[in-house]
Amino acid sequence: MVVVDFSHGFTDPSYPTGADMTAAVLATARMLEAARAAGAPVVFTTIAYDPAQTAGLTWLRKATGMAALTSGSRLVEIDDRLDRRPEEHLVVKTGASAFFGTALATYLTSLRVDTVVVAGATTSGCVRATVVDAVQYGFPTLVPRDCVADRAPGPHAANLFDIDEKYGDVVDLADVLGYLAETGAAPAEATALPGTDPGRPTTTHPKSEVPA
Repeated sequence: MVVVDFSHGFTDPSYPTGADMTAAVLATARMLEAARAAGAPVVFTTIAYDPAQTAGLTWLRKATGMAALTSGSRLVEIDDRLDRRPEEHLVVKTGASAFFGTALATYLTSLRVDTVVVAGATTSGCVRATVVDAVQYGFPTLVPRDCVADRAPGPHAANLFDIDEKYGDVVDLADVLGYLAETGAAPAEATALPGTDPGRPTTTHPKSEVPA
């Protein structure tokens, strides 16, 4: 489970980078409870900048509000409703993807992870970038639509569509909860639709072939 940037800076609408993401945060909390019960690794990410980075990074010239995400501030702390545990890995990043400039791929490989479930914010930004990189690193990737959020419905819907067509499988939270229940109890008995990978849930609607 990779929970992308559900920090107060994104989930608290009083901050310049924030929006009300309550529904997605609470859905993610449910997913994390199931993941912990099943023994699945949980990773959180947060964006945090030191003063030198806020003065010099090219990304912050475009996304100026992101400069408020300073190291040590409340904005970069994980939302309390997700109850991050001390043993759950935290990736501190300065770019969009959880993989860019971090050791996340190495960490997941060391755990012999074969499927990545991506939740978090924002769907059109850091979630999408993380999904694209996860696939490029060779990890089959699931995105529970209930557990991701954006600041506007249009980019959210468009990017879920694009992710599902090109990069991963967009599924319901219920699919992931069922997968975790099966995996935690009896990994060898996980079921799937004909022609799909038996190790992970999949959507049931047909997908067109869209070139990347």
